[in-house]
Amino acid sequence: MIFAAPQFARHACVAASALLLGSFVASGCGSDEVSTQEPDAKTTPQDVWFEDVAVASGVEFVHDFGPTRYWLPEVMGPGVGLFDMDNDGDLDLYVLQGGDLTLEGKGQPTNKLYENQGDGTFVDVTAKAGVGDTGYGMGCAVGDYDSDGFLDLYVTNLGSNVLYRNLGDGTFVNVTASAGVVASGWSTSTGFLDFDSDGLLDLYVAQYVDWRAKDEKPCFTLRGVPSWCHPNNYRGPQRDVLYRNRGDGTFEDVTVERGLSGVYGNGLGLVWGQLDKKPGLDVYVANDGMANQLWSGKPEGKWEDRALLMGCALSGEGTAEAGMGVCFEDLNRDGNWDLVVTHMSGETNTFYMGGQRGLKDKTSRSGTAIASQPYTSFGVGMADFNHDGYLDMYVANGRVADSIPRMFNDDILAELDQVYRGLEEGCMEEFLPRGGTKTEVYAVGRGVAFGDIDNDGDVDVVVGNCGGTLRILRNVAKKSGAAVQLQVLEADGLPAVGAVLHMKVGDENRMRQVQRTSSYCSSHDPRIHVGLGAHSSIDSVSVTWLDGEVEAFGPFPAGKPATLKRGGGR
Repeated sequence: MIFAAPQFARHACVAASALLLGSFVASGCGSDEVSTQEPDAKTTPQDVWFEDVAVASGVEFVHDFGPTRYWLPEVMGPGVGLFDMDNDGDLDLYVLQGGDLTLEGKGQPTNKLYENQGDGTFVDVTAKAGVGDTGYGMGCAVGDYDSDGFLDLYVTNLGSNVLYRNLGDGTFVNVTASAGVVASGWSTSTGFLDFDSDGLLDLYVAQYVDWRAKDEKPCFTLRGVPSWCHPNNYRGPQRDVLYRNRGDGTFEDVTVERGLSGVYGNGLGLVWGQLDKKPGLDVYVANDGMANQLWSGKPEGKWEDRALLMGCALSGEGTAEAGMGVCFEDLNRDGNWDLVVTHMSGETNTFYMGGQRGLKDKTSRSGTAIASQPYTSFGVGMADFNHDGYLDMYVANGRVADSIPRMFNDDILAELDQVYRGLEEGCMEEFLPRGGTKTEVYAVGRGVAFGDIDNDGDVDVVVGNCGGTLRILRNVAKKSGAAVQLQVLEADGLPAVGAVLHMKVGDENRMRQVQRTSSYCSSHDPRIHVGLGAHSSIDSVSVTWLDGEVEAFGPFPAGKPATLKRGGGR
């Protein structure tokens, strides 16, 4: 991220980042050559893909980061979450709130929970549900940690985190203390995962920096303007926290036992899955200004950080970048997972493409380098928005410090979000108008959640904006084909998060994973949407469950949602 230098030692890297803008970028999709050209803003606009329906749906949420004191936490939230809290088949919405950093709870604005009414509208049920936490909110995770059939909610804060147990009647109870998952500090992205394969959801919590108000020092841009400091100024990178679910409603902190205690970082983005095809889950953490981590999450014994060995700790040039958001998919359909990590302006959003020997930075071949370089990017995710058979990408952008040139004078941090249309071989091209809506909107984008909010068979987007209005983007893209929505469930009827799907669509092989955790501080709809393009069905699906068992399903015709339940295959 572009930050100001402290008063006593201005940072040369800020000026260097500005000089890099437009200097080392890809000349086009599939090319390793570089160009000094600026992005072409005169590209013919395409039909819009999204319509902002937040106000029309009854959601008028505005994030409040408190008075501007140029303290680092002010510019880092909020995340958002989509989950079916009441098992009625509709995605409900949870939004994180900030507040005044000098106050502790009293008089603070609260996080909000909006219940989906199933008709395109939401109702604020925060008070009734009892989930109006007043901490300085960052992110959330969703999962049924107590195996009672209802999704529970974990909230990360600057300060103590909160675990809300879902009672199944539209209400939640705060069980943080009894469950033992406070994880005080500055927590960011988080996720439930069963790392030890015992059928119980454990909890991973990424942590940012050791921040205290008393440690804040005046920071300025190179023009002498007050601004927010770089996280490394605080000299306080943190170790992440891993909790093991005991199965009795409590968790055990196994951070030291599993070997995570010796590695520190400015953790922001989080995603997990079977990234390296070895037994056990892998956890990838995008760190801000420090080497990223890829934990080989063995069911037993100590974990190992294999990011450097796998090629995804640093950029292809060997430098640590400002990692914020992260997601992974098999973009080029070669059977290997690819990682995308978002960064600050002057860098690019990095594409680590998977292969037999690990991951390699191939951003220069992605088609996105020129377009992403001027922006500071946070939340990110992929879906086939137009059903042409290729995964597209949405990126939320917003600065973290004042810099010149400003993109929008009314808000020194505001930028335009970006949408990229997927092409063959994992390449992408920027979609115009920027952000995919008829009117380009300047905001300070942070968390992004993805899911089919209106159950019409395509993927919608929710964007949390720092100090701004929440956006609910209904997918209105002109479709290039039909699609199939797949709900993948364990035998107990809960989403099989972490299960991997190998699908045959005509002569195409596609791979997807059931996910909730990715982007930045956000949680998503675990259903998998498959755009078919010119095809009329998914011919077959092979599901690899978390314990390694494989089950076959299908075929699935276009336009009909399907449920793949463990034990129900053919």
